[in-house]
Amino acid sequence: MISSNYYYVVTLVIVLISNVPCEAQLSSTFYDSTCPNALSTIRTSIRQAVLRERRMAASLVRLHFHDCFVQGCDGSILLDDTTGERVALQNNNSVRGFEVVEAAKQAVEAICPGVVSCADVLAVAARDATVAVGGQSWTVKLGRRDSTTAATRAQAESDLPRGSDSLQTLISNFANKNLNEREMVALSGSHTIGQARCVTFRARIYGNTNINPGFAIMRQRQCPQTGGDNNLAPLDLVTPNSFDNNYFRNLVELKGLLASDQVLFSNGSSDSIVQGYINNPRSFQSDFGAAMIKMGDIEPLTGGNGIIRRTCGSAN
Repeated sequence: MISSNYYYVVTLVIVLISNVPCEAQLSSTFYDSTCPNALSTIRTSIRQAVLRERRMAASLVRLHFHDCFVQGCDGSILLDDTTGERVALQNNNSVRGFEVVEAAKQAVEAICPGVVSCADVLAVAARDATVAVGGQSWTVKLGRRDSTTAATRAQAESDLPRGSDSLQTLISNFANKNLNEREMVALSGSHTIGQARCVTFRARIYGNTNINPGFAIMRQRQCPQTGGDNNLAPLDLVTPNSFDNNYFRNLVELKGLLASDQVLFSNGSSDSIVQGYINNPRSFQSDFGAAMIKMGDIEPLTGGNGIIRRTCGSAN
């Protein structure tokens, strides 16, 4: 006969186990039952935005990247904070697309109020924007929650890469986020779309020896030595509105726009990766998707942490 003490012990163990906190995991099926039309709703909204302005695709990918690299993938960069990460050197006057993410978020709110986080909307938007300009799709993991505060300006300036970084600095910067050198090169390939401001590449086109002379002269026409800081130039000289591997072809010809682009092909350890992506475009597309999935895993808020913001620009 089993004693009453046995049942007491079993009951106690069950109670103790049920009270042990468990870390929630991101899942591609997270909203399947709570908001089954969330992904299709976001996709429609993002496609419309990219159709209106092709450059927006690059802006949304960059916004997701800059969110994840600072304080994790928590939608913090979307908060309308005039003293925090938005005004960091790497973000100020350059991050954009907030209104597009907000429109997608409100479209989802209309069908599933208070269910889908802004951090998840941004992650899905980056994927859908890439696909809208010819990139290969990937499966986005979901279940992130939103932060209530933006990261500090100091943290953003410390964590985000800069356009003047050396190869070793970039490798270390990405390693700090659990991303290896190959993943760093693949993610840098997002520069196959989008534009950069004159202030970010001026130093490279004036006096830099590791640059195609004709390319430097061409870029100097729209980027004077003084003034014109916000004048734009395409990061990919050949197909700036298509997600392909021409970015890497440019590097071999010494036509990388940013110094941090060209260091990927400058007799260093990443040269072979760049050459591999030139020889095998599918390899780049598949590595990019895998790296975006891994990047989306950087310190997300899940489970009981964080909130679901009703609007992405402010805490509830």
